[in-house]
Amino acid sequence: MKRLWLFLPVAVFALIAGAVAYQLTQPRDEFVRSAMIGQPLPSFSLPPPGGGPATLSDASFRDGRPRLLNFWASWCLPCIAEAPQLERLRGEGAVIVGVAIRDRPEDVAAFLQTHGNPYAVLAADDIAELQLALGSSGLPETFVIDGQGRIRYQHIGDIRAADVPVLLDELRKAGS
Repeated sequence: MKRLWLFLPVAVFALIAGAVAYQLTQPRDEFVRSAMIGQPLPSFSLPPPGGGPATLSDASFRDGRPRLLNFWASWCLPCIAEAPQLERLRGEGAVIVGVAIRDRPEDVAAFLQTHGNPYAVLAADDIAELQLALGSSGLPETFVIDGQGRIRYQHIGDIRAADVPVLLDELRKAGS
């Protein structure tokens, strides 16, 4: 009888380990899509990194030109990985608006100096208010915004070479 009690913790541990191992092998859609797709940008006004008068607002997106809205941070490793693709997008004619999330101005400047600055406009969101209002939960994340200020497409994660044509196509569709 005593041996049975010794076996019980081992059996429970094996059962839990098996359940965890099984769950780790199951594919998942680990990303949450924004419910804001198709909706207008919420009202906002953001200053440049380091403060000062607002350089970016929801009205900035209502001039008839589609844009990419890229959320990033200097401390974000995938943001470094996507930097060359943002430069490529800019070279292909994409207008990119950058929003630095919870970042220090000196770190933003150092990042752009090292990895390039593809942004037509750069703003700071020190409390991630706009990022959360758009339904974004991670960095980097990029949205296609049409010329009337509507959110048309969401790209979750870093932009890779294969994503560039997709984003250019989404920008083209947003401009139609």
